[in-house]
Amino acid sequence: MTGIVDITAVALYMHYWGAFGDVPQWVFALGALTIVGTMNMIGVKWFAEMEFWFALIKVLAIVIFLVVGTIFLGTGQPLEGNATGFHLITDNGGFFPHGLLPALVLIQGVVFAFASIELVGTAAGECKDPQTMVPKAINSVIWRIGLFYVGSVVLLVLLLPWNAYQAGQSPFVTFFSKLGVPYIGSIMNIVVLTAALSSLNSGLYCTGRILRSMSMGGSAPKFMAKMSRQHVPYAGILATLVVYVVGVFLNYLVPSRVFEIVLNFASLGIIASWAFIMVCQMRLRQAIKEGKAADVSFKLPGAPFTSWLTLLFFIKRAGSHGV
Repeated sequence: MTGIVDITAVALYMHYWGAFGDVPQWVFALGALTIVGTMNMIGVKWFAEMEFWFALIKVLAIVIFLVVGTIFLGTGQPLEGNATGFHLITDNGGFFPHGLLPALVLIQGVVFAFASIELVGTAAGECKDPQTMVPKAINSVIWRIGLFYVGSVVLLVLLLPWNAYQAGQSPFVTFFSKLGVPYIGSIMNIVVLTAALSSLNSGLYCTGRILRSMSMGGSAPKFMAKMSRQHVPYAGILATLVVYVVGVFLNYLVPSRVFEIVLNFASLGIIASWAFIMVCQMRLRQAIKEGKAADVSFKLPGAPFTSWLTLLFFIKRAGSHGV
C-alpha cells in the first residue's frame, strides 16, 4: 500500500507543471513503477546509487529550507504581507483550529511519513558488523527526526498561516513559491518528486527481501526465495510489483480519491507492521530470559514497560483509524 501511495504522489507532483496537466495520473504512476522496478531488478548497486542521490537531494533541500526559514523568522521579514512568528498560530485558531478530533484523525498522515523507518532493522541482514553499525544507525534516527521532521513542521507553521498550505501540493513548494524567486517552486517540486521515488525505491527493496526471508523460514511460497545471478531476490520484487500495479489501475479508475483511500489503508498496514515488530521484540526478550536465545547488547530502554506502552498505542491507533 505504501508503494501505491508513492506512485500516486509522483503522479500528483508531475501535475504541478501545467505542461503535464492533461496527462492522466496512471501514466505517471506506471512510469515511476517501471523506472524504480527496473533499477531494483538490475542489482543492489543500482539501488544504493539511486537511494544515495535521492537521499542527498532530500537532505540538501531540507537543510536549505531550514536555513532560509530560520533567516526569515529571525529577521522578521514578512511573507505575503504576514509577519512571521508564533502569532500565526494563535491568530488562526491556535494549535487545533478545527478541534482535537481532526488532529487525531490526521495522525494517519504522520504515521505514513515515518514509513520505512523499520528499514534500519531490515538492512542489518546485509550489514558486515550489525552489532556496531545498527545501534549507531538507530540512535542517529532520533536526532534526525527531531531536526529534519519536527524542525521543518515547526518552521512551516511559524512562516505562513496553516490555511496557506494546500492539499495536493507540498508545503515546501508552497513556501518557496511565496518567495517570488523564479523557478524555485519547480525546483522544490523536483525535490519532493525524488522523495516520493526514494520512498518507492526503498519500499520495493525492503519488501522483496522480506518475502525472501519469509520464504526461507517457511512463511511464504518457496519460489519467493529465488535469487538472480546478481543476488537480487527477483521473485519477491516481481510479486511486490504485481501488487503495485493495482495502484496504477486505481489511478485510472478514481484519480481524485486514490491518494486518500490508499493512504488510510497504508497507514493501517504500517501500524500493524510496527505492532508485530514489538511483539517479536517481546518474544525475543522472553526467549532470552528462558535461555532459548543469546542475550543482546543493544536493548530497548525501559522494556518491557515501554514495549507494552508502544504496543497499546499501536492498538489504540488501529482501533480509531476509521475502518
